[in-house]
Amino acid sequence: MLRIFFLRTLNKYASKWLVLFVDLCLVALSFFFAYAIRFNASLDFEVSEVLIQLPLVIILALLSFLIVGSYKGIIRHTGTKDAFNVFVGISIYTIGLSTLLLINGALNIFPNFQIPTSIILIHFLVSTFVLIISRFMFKSFFELLNTSLKKVTNILIYGAGDSGMITYATLNRDPKNNFEVVGFVDDNPNKINKKIDRIKIYSPLKITKHFLEKHNITEVIFSMPRLKSGRLLELTDKFLNLDIKVKTVPPLSKWIEGDFQANQIKQVHIDDLLDRDQISIDNPVVKSKVSGKVVLVTGAAGSIGSEISRQLASYNIKKLILIDQAESPLYDLQQELIQEGDENFVAIVCDIRDQFKLERIFKKYNPDRVFHAAAYKHVPLMEKSPYEAIKINVLGTKNVADLALKYDIERFVMVSTDKAVNPTNVMGASKRIAELYISCLSKKASKTKFTTTRFGNVLGSNGSVIPLFKKQIEHGGPLTVTHKEITRYFMTIPEACSLVLEAGTMGQGGEIYIFDMGKSVKIFDIAKRMIYLSGLKYPDDIDIKITGLRPGEKLYEELLADGENTTKTYHDKIMIAKTSEIDSCMVKDKIEGLIHNFKSLTNKDLVKEMKAIIPEYISKNSEFEELDKITLND
Repeated sequence: MLRIFFLRTLNKYASKWLVLFVDLCLVALSFFFAYAIRFNASLDFEVSEVLIQLPLVIILALLSFLIVGSYKGIIRHTGTKDAFNVFVGISIYTIGLSTLLLINGALNIFPNFQIPTSIILIHFLVSTFVLIISRFMFKSFFELLNTSLKKVTNILIYGAGDSGMITYATLNRDPKNNFEVVGFVDDNPNKINKKIDRIKIYSPLKITKHFLEKHNITEVIFSMPRLKSGRLLELTDKFLNLDIKVKTVPPLSKWIEGDFQANQIKQVHIDDLLDRDQISIDNPVVKSKVSGKVVLVTGAAGSIGSEISRQLASYNIKKLILIDQAESPLYDLQQELIQEGDENFVAIVCDIRDQFKLERIFKKYNPDRVFHAAAYKHVPLMEKSPYEAIKINVLGTKNVADLALKYDIERFVMVSTDKAVNPTNVMGASKRIAELYISCLSKKASKTKFTTTRFGNVLGSNGSVIPLFKKQIEHGGPLTVTHKEITRYFMTIPEACSLVLEAGTMGQGGEIYIFDMGKSVKIFDIAKRMIYLSGLKYPDDIDIKITGLRPGEKLYEELLADGENTTKTYHDKIMIAKTSEIDSCMVKDKIEGLIHNFKSLTNKDLVKEMKAIIPEYISKNSEFEELDKITLND
């Protein structure tokens, strides 16, 4: 109770004027010490004479401290800048005192008023030392009392560079901080075993289970903005396996008004652990190409379509036309854009299978550019419904693309998927047929430029694995993974949409753009990391259940089909797939034949027709595998 009262008293009454008063008392005391040191503590000096000199010393020190403002610093947060201010204040005082004594000696104003030069020099050194040391002693005393009153979390800061020092200083100055920095960790061998503010820098190899238990360390904060995602992944896995929480400092661009706050330290997110660097595409050409244009987005309420719409809404476009058959999600997007102050758009409930309704929209708004994101995308569901996959992914795409050609749209950009590459399922095959149809139209288009973008999974999209794992963790598990070795490429939704917008400005039409998505990631590893990042343990708290590959699912996704390779573009992360030559007339006739007859065909016949259009379509873990056996026998 006494310590609590003392701390509250310090916080409430330890004003700058109290600090100034204490400083002046210490200056006066050090003046006596200077005489005592000069005369070897023999007291062979007149105390009365010192008392006569003392008022001048205090007045000059007071004026000096007021000028410099050395008393204004918060004592419990004393740093090198505060110590330097004390040094400057004492220096000004000493120079002022020496100047007055020289003037007095020259003019002989007060003949008996003399302070030896040695006393002035000793007083300068003693008072500087005493004032600085007293500040740091008070700071340490305050920290000791404060620490004893609350539960302290021992932590490590990974990174002993500038960012690490800023993090350390931020934690120290935060009054709500309950962290005790036990040490720094750094990969640089030149820094290891050195100290920063008395805190040792350790090698990553030193951080073992025994070390953490010995120092009672429960958290590590990564404060290395240039740390590669692969290295972050490696280190995070190490610390999570050691049962220690992992947090990170945001990049400089996300600091609040350029200043870093302790509450910005966040737990490492799964997005950070995909073993790939996020790609930011900031191209003013994109903005210029859509400026003053009417832009239409299909599938606008979906994960990709809604983010494309958000990014387009931030540009100076003439009109944004949002189309989706999902009424409620489209309404949510509409309200979100209105909330953000965007009113230059119109949201229309429309099914892309309805060519009549689509054409009315094209006639009324006369769009300049179309971003086609509408599609069915769930592999297992489409494996059971080839009819729906063809109706939306093929017929729907044909409707929108045909109208784009008919109304001389400047640019048509289609969102495709890596599952269209060497497809093993109905969904991927339907998207590949849509790609082929776009390629066929591109060859005869004179005004409209057709472009296709192809990329892998996006984090956080509807039905993707990350939201599924989050729900399963909330319900206590288990997490379900189809195969222990299954891998996928991942990217964030904003990245994917940046690619789509970028593709809308590149090339002469007919290209398929491939995004550099880094390394593919094991879904099983993502599941384990998400369990650990949730503060739980695998398999003790939550287990992972292997359910077996779903219909049409394959272990490894591909971005390029057999016979395809890539050429570079002006952006080092975007490539063009050099596709095999096709007989566009024949392929287009086959696709139109499929669309014309698909209502009368069985599922098996539909898939057979799809395989005839796409020879590389080989079903996996599917009821349609028998069709491949028939083909091989033929």
